[in-house]
Amino acid sequence: MTKSCMAPDPDTKTPRFKLPANATDAHCHIFGPGDKYPYSPTRSYTPPDAGLDDFKKLQSILGLTRAVLVNASCHGTNNDPILDAIAQSGGAYRGVANIDNTFTEADIEKLNDGGCRGCRFNFVRHLGGIPDMDEFHSIINKIKGFGWHVVLHFDAIDLVDFQDLLDNLPIPYIIDHMGRVPTKDGLDQEPFKILMEFAKRDNCWIKVCGAERISSAGPPFTDAMPFAKAIIEVAPDRVLWGTDWPHPNIKLHMPNDGDLVDLIPLMAPDTQMQQKLLVDNPHRLYGFSNK
Repeated sequence: MTKSCMAPDPDTKTPRFKLPANATDAHCHIFGPGDKYPYSPTRSYTPPDAGLDDFKKLQSILGLTRAVLVNASCHGTNNDPILDAIAQSGGAYRGVANIDNTFTEADIEKLNDGGCRGCRFNFVRHLGGIPDMDEFHSIINKIKGFGWHVVLHFDAIDLVDFQDLLDNLPIPYIIDHMGRVPTKDGLDQEPFKILMEFAKRDNCWIKVCGAERISSAGPPFTDAMPFAKAIIEVAPDRVLWGTDWPHPNIKLHMPNDGDLVDLIPLMAPDTQMQQKLLVDNPHRLYGFSNK
């Protein structure tokens, strides 16, 4: 029996912070609806449906126009939920797929044609832990020729354990949610020091999202801002931001996405940096076709 997830806050606030034109949510998900896109029988959690129509409403309220849809592990390797959404977006969406060794280069080419620009691996314990590393390296070799990147969802301790892996990756990689470093352990904790070293490398990107996941103080999650600011200072051209809507596997404090948008000027007070974080960086990595 799989565990169920909390539903996202249904009353999205209109943020006080006005996002720049073509701002991008670079980390978000589409869940179902399950009667159209069945959830994987091997999933580790069952989410509430949070489909494309709900996502469009969210974007409208927040003032977002672009998105990178990360196919959630609850859908397994069925990438139709994001491919269909991308196809309806008029070039405003891109995707990060879930694939395994059954995917051929022809299969990956179809995903690429459908707007996917990378694939994701979960290392976190509650989503199954370390993937099969032979399969991991095989897939890295397959996607390299397509100019894809790999998105890595780590627990903080993994930043310590997998330094050698990241040292030798032959493609760009993105570390999700600021490496899930717990704020209670401070800026001097070993995983964050390692993350900051990775941030200096040309092939490492970091998502300064997931404040609600790393916060120890709870809402409004401002204790995560020193971490986000430090990352942005070191890698201003290789940072991305996202809502993580609809926030799977939140245990305590379901965030309101309007409040998350209002954290942006706390992590990036300068308008030029806001433009990089929300528009220029995701456009450079994902090549959005809409103007």
